[in-house]
Amino acid sequence: MSQPSAGSFTTRPERSGSAADAAAIRRILLAAFPTSEEAGLVDALRADPAAWLEGLSLLAETPDGTPVGQALLTRCHVDGHPALALAPCAVLPPHQRTGAGTAAIRAALEAARHRGENLVLVLGHPEYYPRFGFLPASRFGIRAPVEVPDEAMMALVLDAAAGPVPSGVIGYPAAFGI
Repeated sequence: MSQPSAGSFTTRPERSGSAADAAAIRRILLAAFPTSEEAGLVDALRADPAAWLEGLSLLAETPDGTPVGQALLTRCHVDGHPALALAPCAVLPPHQRTGAGTAAIRAALEAARHRGENLVLVLGHPEYYPRFGFLPASRFGIRAPVEVPDEAMMALVLDAAAGPVPSGVIGYPAAFGI
């Protein structure tokens, strides 16, 4: 079911087992990134039942139903406690800076809240992700398993009343290769 989102985009979850959705996401990733690494990452995450969470791969579509953006949340852990990794996020180049990425990310975060998830982590541009409420993960005592700039490793607590935020090292799914 589509929902109104930022700008003229609607969002919806990737349909489970849909070859058309998988192909559309692959097209978006191949166009948005300089290599096929992110497209391969999504394929590997989709095949990992411990990482893939139905309903947390969100598409942004134009009014005619064309998928132009995607945001993906998969299971990761912080010191053994469940969390979500936001990666990758991508938009077809002609639709970048139009709200498609914002729509997909907001929809993914809302879907995570609805599922009762509490912690989302992203390694990304420190100028972009704070608009969604992300803060440096170090403020929560969370760190990446590899050396990354402090300002680029960010965390978002979806429900501050849900209890303490775990601290420690992030454990990513094997598909991330770290």
